[in-house]
Amino acid sequence: MKRHSTTATRRATPVRPPYPGTQAVLRAIAILKAFTDARPERSIAELSRELGLHKTTVFRLLAALEREGLIARAAGSGVYRLGPDAIALGAQALRSNDLRTAAHAELVALAASCGETTSLEVLVGDEVLVLDEILSRYLLGSTPAIGWRGPAHATSTGKVLLAAERYEGGDASTPRRANVRTRLVKVTPHTITAVARLERELFAIWKQGYATAIEEVEPGLVAVGAPVRDHEGRVVAALSIAGPRIRLPPARFPELAILVRQAAARVSLRLGCPPSRCS
Repeated sequence: MKRHSTTATRRATPVRPPYPGTQAVLRAIAILKAFTDARPERSIAELSRELGLHKTTVFRLLAALEREGLIARAAGSGVYRLGPDAIALGAQALRSNDLRTAAHAELVALAASCGETTSLEVLVGDEVLVLDEILSRYLLGSTPAIGWRGPAHATSTGKVLLAAERYEGGDASTPRRANVRTRLVKVTPHTITAVARLERELFAIWKQGYATAIEEVEPGLVAVGAPVRDHEGRVVAALSIAGPRIRLPPARFPELAILVRQAAARVSLRLGCPPSRCS
């Protein structure tokens, strides 16, 4: 009787099985993720050992992924690598996750956290172009400026992008670009117009990871900018926080730098930047 009762209880409260196919999908995803830049080719034995799966299971999953073009077998070597369709999917993901799409939510959150205008900007020649922005919640603030262009050397975002263009892949003694520009237009009395001074500032920006612009593009306006990187770790854009100097005195720059750098790092991650390169 007792055994019958236990059986009845089990039938009354059955354990729900996992959704059909879930385990196989998760295992297949784990196999795809096991291929990295450091280890682009993997054997069945390696995958079996690393993922804790039987070799027969790994072989079946690899065969299925190979049929779909997500995995390719290297001829004569017995190892596998990501296939052409995996590459196509990655490229499609990059195309669908463009700069503005990847950055917009962060611009909104950044503006909400600091109360000031936030923007996404790219370098076009010697100018910066505003791709997107979220306006300050204050009456005293910037007017809408999407599509605005300004001299890169006079803006925080422009300085970030010029520093990357000059020093990415080089250092102080062997910069990648020989000269930033030969003529620096004076926009306000505070605009940097001496090439040597700009060079020193760009190197400091490259080292510290952010830039400031204090009344250099417009009297009373200050800004703090930080770089956004793509899937290869290259600087492709910059985020900024901007507002009137009366609300953003130099004493607030360290706080603002942290906020904008963190936001830029999150955008970089969305663009596929390796985590080690995003900060």
